[in-house]
Amino acid sequence: MGISLHPCKVTMPPERTDCATVLEFLISQFSKVDESIWRQRIAEGKIHWDDKTPVTETDAYAPYKRVFYYREVEQEPEIPFQETIIFQNDEILVACKPHFLPVTPAGIYVQECLLNRLRKYTGIEALAPMHRIDRETAGIVLFSVNPKTRHRYHKLFSGDKLIHKTYKAIGRILADNKPYVGQEWNIENRIVEGDPWFRMTTEAGEKNAHSVIRCLTVSSDKALFELSPLTGKTHQLRLHMSNLGYPLMNDRLYPELQPKSPDNFEKPLQLLAHKLEFVDPVTHEKRFFESDRTLMV
Repeated sequence: MGISLHPCKVTMPPERTDCATVLEFLISQFSKVDESIWRQRIAEGKIHWDDKTPVTETDAYAPYKRVFYYREVEQEPEIPFQETIIFQNDEILVACKPHFLPVTPAGIYVQECLLNRLRKYTGIEALAPMHRIDRETAGIVLFSVNPKTRHRYHKLFSGDKLIHKTYKAIGRILADNKPYVGQEWNIENRIVEGDPWFRMTTEAGEKNAHSVIRCLTVSSDKALFELSPLTGKTHQLRLHMSNLGYPLMNDRLYPELQPKSPDNFEKPLQLLAHKLEFVDPVTHEKRFFESDRTLMV
C-alpha cells in the first residue's frame, strides 16, 4: 500500500445542494473511489479539516470549507529514471523531469512523482509546481519555493504571455507529407475534450489553442521539430502535431488510441519541454533555463 505523506484538499462549493454530509460530498465528488473506502478512511482518521480535526461520517456539508485527504494506492510502480535540479534559490526551483514521471500525485502514482521526490531530496515541504507537463513528457518544470511570493510566479502562466516555453519533438512522417527544414506552421484552433474524455479533439468555435511549429531536421521517415505553445491546453502540442500529419513518436493517444498496457520504458514519448524563458517577477532578472536532455532523429 502506498499512501501520500502530504494531503490533498478539496473545497466544498456553495452550489451543491445534493449533499447533506461531507461523506456524501466525497462519495459524489470522487465517484471512482468506492463508498466503503471513504467510510474506512474516515473511521481511521485519514480525512480532516484545516485544523487537523478529523472529519466524521455525520459532519454536515459546509460550503467553502476545505477537506483534506491522503491519496492511497495498493501498489505503486517505480519509475527507474532520475530528475535533475537545474537551478535553485530562495524563491524558485527549476527541475528537469524524466519521461514517465508525473509532476504531482495522479492515478496510481503517489510518492513516485516529481513534486514528492524533490520534497524528499531538498527537505522543502512548501514546494509547489507553477505549471504541469504530461507524465509521458520530459523536460523543464518550474516550482515555487517561497509561499509568500508564489502568486507572482503564478501570474507568469496566467495567459498574458509573460513566459516563453519551447519544446522539441520527433514526429513520424506519414504518406507523402515530408516537411522541409525551416518550414513553419502557425496553428490556431479550438481544443475540447473528446471521447474518451482524456483524449482531446478539435471543433469549430472560438479559438483557444495556439502553437507555432518549425521543422529543424528531416530524415527518411521522421523529423525533429521545435514547438512554441502560446497557450496551454491539455495535449495541445501532441494534437497539433498529429493533425499536421506528423504524430509524435511513441504517442499512445494520437492519432489513434492504443490499447492500455504497462509503460514501455524503451519507447518514451518523443516530446521534451526544452526551454523556459521569463523575467523573474521578484528579482526582475531575465531567466533562461534549458533541459539537459536531448532528442535525436
